[in-house]
Amino acid sequence: MRRRASAERRWRHRWKHSLRLRLITVFVLLALAMGVVFLGGMQRVFTTGWRDAAKPLLVDYTDRLVAEIGSPPDIARAQALVARLPITIRIDGPTVQWDSHPDKDRRGWWSDRHDRRATGDDGDGAPRDAWFRRSTADGHVVTFGLGASPWQDKPHGIGWLTLALLLALILAAYGYVRKLLRPLDDIRIGAERFGRGDFDQPIPLRRRDELGDLAQRINTMAHDIRGMLDAKRALLLALSHELRSPLTRARLNAELLPATDEGAVERDALLRDLNEMRDLITDLLESERLAGPHTALHREPVDLAALVRDSAGEMPGAVTVRLDLADNLPTLALDRTRMRLLVRNLLDNAQRYGAGAVQPPVLSLRPAADGGVVLEVRDFGPGVDDAQLAHLTEPFFRADSARQRTTGGVGLGMYLCRLVAEAHGGTLQVRQARPGLAVEVRLPPEGVSAGPRADHGGRDDHQSGQRDRP
Repeated sequence: MRRRASAERRWRHRWKHSLRLRLITVFVLLALAMGVVFLGGMQRVFTTGWRDAAKPLLVDYTDRLVAEIGSPPDIARAQALVARLPITIRIDGPTVQWDSHPDKDRRGWWSDRHDRRATGDDGDGAPRDAWFRRSTADGHVVTFGLGASPWQDKPHGIGWLTLALLLALILAAYGYVRKLLRPLDDIRIGAERFGRGDFDQPIPLRRRDELGDLAQRINTMAHDIRGMLDAKRALLLALSHELRSPLTRARLNAELLPATDEGAVERDALLRDLNEMRDLITDLLESERLAGPHTALHREPVDLAALVRDSAGEMPGAVTVRLDLADNLPTLALDRTRMRLLVRNLLDNAQRYGAGAVQPPVLSLRPAADGGVVLEVRDFGPGVDDAQLAHLTEPFFRADSARQRTTGGVGLGMYLCRLVAEAHGGTLQVRQARPGLAVEVRLPPEGVSAGPRADHGGRDDHQSGQRDRP
């Protein structure tokens, strides 16, 4: 019973969701309604107007049949009439008692419930004073009725034929409606393709009707969106170049200042501020690139274990990182530069916030059940409050609201890590490890993408220097 209810719910959901099924349902109901109205109207026409119009003709015809049978009635002539015409004859009288169909329900040609209620019944299957009963001069009563007809001999065949015609009509209507609505499937597929950033193939225009006009408008919209995305990318590249150039000159001029004891503190503070501005600009530009649904990734086969070893060896500071790398890890198609950015950000946060802990941070790699890879970085520091855990991957969120310079930047490090993971179709989750925090990144197997990310575009410089935990 529960399975049946679940199937009914799925069918209702599918019916409500499918415009094609609803149109077919409307067509079938309309056809049934028209059939009922037509049959009802024809029945009323035959039972009222046609009865009154045909009655005089049938009265005259039965009189001729009685005259042909003769008086007294001749059974041979009656049998000849029955053999020639689709009628039944019954003769009741003082000398002749004969019935052409003794086992047949003897009702008149036009007898129905209304006749029997109006005129009564003699008990012989015919109403009293019926006009299809005739009396002969010698006192015999001849009663006429309908005999066997082709539609009465094969009623089931006619019913199956009607059902087959109805099914054929429904199938033809379904095929026609499907053909009419085929552009909707093209529009849906095209919209999904545009959402993934693939604007090279427009929606095909099959007909010049309303749906064709809609597909043409969507193609025009996709062309405009592609132009805006290209313009946005060009603007980001221009900003990256125009902002970094003066910062580089300012940093060079600061480093060329005389190294005197009086100005050493101010010089170091200026260089630190310039480095922080450079990192902030780089992080903002990279987060803008990765936050959109059309991120350009440069995928190539990457040995993730080797990349992790290189990134851990390049980390500054005296704190070491313990590596726990499984053997036989699958080779994934990744953006090497952005994955290096993700690993360095996670290690930098783990080293900074795990400083002073008994154990160094741990970075582990293990294969996932779906053929991907799970990367996890854990520190053994004080961790964060449970209320702040859900906000750690948000942009510009910092666990230390005081924003002290010694604890890092402005809160884009973990946000960038999440964007890098999602750009590769993966996920990033942060959980309490007690002590410390554990950041888990799940990367899907090669060729699997969980989001509309493009795998093409130009490479940009998107490495930053100092990263921070939000």
